[in-house]
Formats: sequence, C-alpha cells, structure tokens
Amino acid sequence: MSVLLLQLAGPLQSWGDSSRFVRRETRNEPTKSGVIGMLASAQGRSREDPIEDLLRISFGVRIEQRGRVIRDLQTEKSLIRKRNSNKFDKEMPLTYRYYLSDARFLVALSADRSVLETLEHAIHSPKWPLYLGRRSCPPDYPLSLGVRDEYADVRQALGSEPWHASDWYRRRYKYPDLEVVCDALEGENAVAQSDLPLSFSTGGRRYADRAVCRYRIPNPDKLRNESNDNGQPPSFESTGEDDPMNFM
Repeated sequence: MSVLLLQLAGPLQSWGDSSRFVRRETRNEPTKSGVIGMLASAQGRSREDPIEDLLRISFGVRIEQRGRVIRDLQTEKSLIRKRNSNKFDKEMPLTYRYYLSDARFLVALSADRSVLETLEHAIHSPKWPLYLGRRSCPPDYPLSLGVRDEYADVRQALGSEPWHASDWYRRRYKYPDLEVVCDALEGENAVAQSDLPLSFSTGGRRYADRAVCRYRIPNPDKLRNESNDNGQPPSFESTGEDDPMNFM
C-alpha cells in the first residue's frame, strides 16, 4: 500500500457533516465526505456516478494550523418586486454560515499505488473546479504532495511527515502537538461521525456514520530537532470528541 498526501489550505474552508436549513456549521477538520467529493469532482464524476471505490480508501487528517471559526450571514432574494408591494417576489430566510479562516491540514489517503496515481493525476488536471467544502472556498496550490512509498499506512504518514504550517504560524507557535483524526481500527476507542458518503445524487444525498479516532502526537519537527531522552516512541493519547464550533 502507498500513501497520497494532500495539503488543504486556503483563505476559507467549511466542512459540514450534519448542518441543515439556516445554520451551516463546520467541523474543525476536513470530513471524509468533503475530500471524497473533491476527488470525484477532479475525476469528472457526476453526482449520479458510483463512488464505492473511493470509500475503500483509508483516510486520515492532521491539523497543521487550526485557524479560527468565523460566521457569515447570507440571504437571497429576487430582483422583481411583487405587484403593488415593496416586498420582493422571492425572499429566502437569513442563513448563518460558518467557515475556518487561515487553517491548514495534511490529508493522507492509503490504497494501491495505481489507484492513488490516478487520483493524483486528476488533482493536477481536474475536470471540474475543486473547493474546500463549499464552492466559495477555492484551495491554495499545490494540493498534492505526491504519492509516497516510504509510509506503510495513513497513521505512519501523519506521524512522520514534516509539519506544513505557514511561516507566521511557526513563529507564533513553537512546535505544538498536532491532532490526528483518522478511520478507527477495530476495537479502538472511537466516536461516530456522519461523513461517509453513500451517494451524492441530486435526488437525495445519503451518508452513513464512520468510526473516527482522535489523538495527539508530538510535532515531527520537534522530534527531529530535539533528542528523545528515553529513546522510546511517543504514545498516542485520545482527545475524545471536540466541539466543532468552539463554543465550549
């Protein structure tokens, strides 16, 4: 198995997994459904095309740079007014939309090399525009950091890959521990997250729960620059479920 690394960064990102109606929230990290949707868009798949092959790819995210949550208020109305009235012909309710500002993430995808090479080629030459959760959130480039054979799986890649934070963030925060969110292994302490897409069909999108494991790791750059006193590898400590809107 090989690992494809993606760097997701941009002015704004939004990764919802359960938001509906007038309140559109975001998680603190990319969802599996959002990344699979981006890959399907790069390959030129329609919303009616099957995605079962993409669901078999192992998935994990490392939060390189947390960013901050911001709120935008949006509404929509027609340009035509009702007859003999000051009201517009069509008015939509005010919606609350949340975004991550100045956030950066490292995404690891594990599968056969041939599968990952096909996806990487699509990312470099996408059939449809790519975005970070919502169409109003274009990504910074490069998106792909390449297919790697030196990593055995997603967790090894996320535990070993150098830190990809911005220069200003590095100056402000000296080697912080990094949070990893990945597919849980059987029997592992995990939480359920509704971001496993079964269909993107316009007739009705369908999602299933995914078992997710969260833990923190020492910053790989710190480990490279500071000697380990006891020579033992770092232990992973579960952080449990985070509040996605930072309200706690």
